[in-house]
Amino acid sequence: MDTIVFDLGGVLIDWNPAYLYRKIFQEEAQVQFFLTHICDSHWNEQQDAGRPLAEATQILVAQFPEYTEAIQAYYGRWTEMLGGPIRGTVQLLEALHQQKKYRLYALTNWSHETFPYALQHYDFLQLFDGILVSGEEKLVKPDPRIYQLLFERFDINPSTALFIDDNPKNVLASRQSGMEALQFVSPEQLQAALSDMGIHR
Repeated sequence: MDTIVFDLGGVLIDWNPAYLYRKIFQEEAQVQFFLTHICDSHWNEQQDAGRPLAEATQILVAQFPEYTEAIQAYYGRWTEMLGGPIRGTVQLLEALHQQKKYRLYALTNWSHETFPYALQHYDFLQLFDGILVSGEEKLVKPDPRIYQLLFERFDINPSTALFIDDNPKNVLASRQSGMEALQFVSPEQLQAALSDMGIHR
């Protein structure tokens, strides 16, 4: 193993739209309805694939005018969805960087319009040798093409690389691409898994 690739949201950065919408709606059921039926994961994925945020907002406002203010808040107050770094995983990343045994990369589904904020506010992103952002490439995980692009862009041999992601679909796609993968559950679980593989003790 000579290369480790991290997902960002849900692995190194705590991102949850509910953090914002619990401030907007009074009841949890309203929050879940909105995030399941209005600003849902499929809609958000289109921005991760490069669709402009303004266009995405206009589409939903036209469909659900009664939710105009809440829809506009999705990107207008986007930073309120961020809970900060997931400290335990960041510490693992820092330890791997200090070992200097592995090439470290990130592969993230993230809008190219909001990602600059992450670069400005999370210093640990500078520890990566490279970051592939879906919104910049107009490809999203688990599309097999984004894994191939990762390998080509950074000259990664998938047979000697490990991918870490919290989404089981992305983990499966990674394995199908030829790159071993771990599903992230918690920093403690990840540390134990890496230790079992002899990567971090």
